[in-house]
Amino acid sequence: MTDSTATLAFAELSPDQVLNTIEALGYRCDGRLLALNSFENRVYRVGVESNDEAQYIVAKFYRPARWSDEAILEEHQFTLDLAAAELPVVPPLMINQQTLLDSGSFRLALFTNRGGRALDLESFDQLEQMGRFMGRLHALSHTDAFTHRPSLTVDTFGWQARQYILDNNFIPADLLAAYASLTEQLLNEAEQCYQRAGQVKLIRCHGDCHPSNVLWTDDGPHIVDFDDARMAPAVQDLWMFLAGDRADQTAGLDAVLTGYTEFCDFDARELHLVEALRTLRLIHYYGWLAKRWDDPAFKHAFPWFNSQQCWEDHILSLREQAALLHEAPLVWMG
Repeated sequence: MTDSTATLAFAELSPDQVLNTIEALGYRCDGRLLALNSFENRVYRVGVESNDEAQYIVAKFYRPARWSDEAILEEHQFTLDLAAAELPVVPPLMINQQTLLDSGSFRLALFTNRGGRALDLESFDQLEQMGRFMGRLHALSHTDAFTHRPSLTVDTFGWQARQYILDNNFIPADLLAAYASLTEQLLNEAEQCYQRAGQVKLIRCHGDCHPSNVLWTDDGPHIVDFDDARMAPAVQDLWMFLAGDRADQTAGLDAVLTGYTEFCDFDARELHLVEALRTLRLIHYYGWLAKRWDDPAFKHAFPWFNSQQCWEDHILSLREQAALLHEAPLVWMG
């Protein structure tokens, strides 16, 4: 199947196709189907019958041409290794000795359905537990490296996203000069943050460890959606748990690292990267939306994007971020 044919099939994926694909893999679907909050891929909670009992599985249909098979399998193996080490992650199910499944039109993986509530970023107890979780995860991360998945760098997350936006004429003419000069300034300053941090080790990271990817239960957290896993500084998996003003973030950082360092060492020089990584995330996010703008699902989910107001607000956010890049990094007293 060509990339264009696969892309068209992915864009037109219907509920009947989802259910037929799951049944062809040996499950009996009971008709319950719910599209979950995912835009890069198509993810569904599917009701199935097992031993005469109704339950759910999660089916993830991968966007064509985004990841190679090798990159997806590398992510799968990472989560399987984490699960084998008794970390509460959600690895793909093994179907006929395979985790990456090919239906002919689609590549997909199946997962156990897990529930949970939102992480409370104001709870130091929960932040410390998250720190212990991430410390255990990163202790295993250090034992190997990704070879088929990319690294998070100023180039891959910043310069490339900026260039795509500029090359494809997304910026209104009256904002073009402001966006171009501001993003150039920010990315140069992000590179200076990396220089101040020195030789930072890149490890296998979740990559997109924001609170929405954490499901909290009475037994503690478990993390879902390793789709953005990549080589990155360890702090990439920690900084998104820090909320509020500087005092709040400092207190949250202490709680996270108190738990983290029970299982894994932390290089405090990486704190120079927190605002640089936040800057890269802002620029990369708009680049991601721009790259997916031909997908009708994105126009439906993000109707505000690519308007005059959208780009004015984005430039304002970047200007506010420029001030934060000049502040001293957070201090960890540990």
